[in-house]
This record gives sequence, C-alpha cells and structure tokens, in this order.
Amino acid sequence: QVQLVESGGGLVQPGGSLRLSCVASGSISTYAMAWFRQGPGKKREAVATIFTGADTLYADSVKGRFTISRDNAKKMVYLQMNNLKIEDTAVYYCNAALQPWPWGQGTQVTVSP
Repeated sequence: QVQLVESGGGLVQPGGSLRLSCVASGSISTYAMAWFRQGPGKKREAVATIFTGADTLYADSVKGRFTISRDNAKKMVYLQMNNLKIEDTAVYYCNAALQPWPWGQGTQVTVSP
C-alpha cells in the first residue's frame, strides 16, 4: 500500500501563508488526490481535490485562498494556503480522494494571533 508523509505545517498569524507538501511511497499518477483536514472536535473533511487531468475542486471555505497542485514524477501533492484564518487550524492530511490509503501522521497547522 502507498504510504503518505505530510509536512510544512506550523504556527502562523491570521493572513499568513503556508505551503504543505505530501510525498507518496508509490505512484499517484492514476489517482485523484486530495487534502483533508480535521480541526479540534470536528470530523475530517476534504478541502481540496486534484484530479488526474489536473482539474481541481475546493471546499467553499477555502475557495480563492488555497491552491492544490501535484507533481506525479516526484509523487508529490502540494497545498498552497494563503490568507489563513483561525478556523483553518487543523491537522492536514493528503490521500487518494476516492479510496483512501492508510492515513499518514498529518501536519499541524495552527493559525493564531
């Protein structure tokens, strides 16, 4: 099975930016990939999806602020997050969008003044 390792999280002030990275142990080229997040006391939700043809889909809460991209050759998925808000605080995970592999450890994003 594919293993996933997320990185790039941290502590940032509201309005700041972060770029998350995810590296897969196997090929991702034939999979729609997504970034998910789980905030304190909340269910895990998908926030951005990128399909094999590079079309993208965003949750309304992040539309216009987050950008998902992929590099199949490097087995990488990225999430550029701009104009971060306190409510973006969560653990962020990447995974296959439709039939997730085992979840990685995620990367913590904390947005705080």
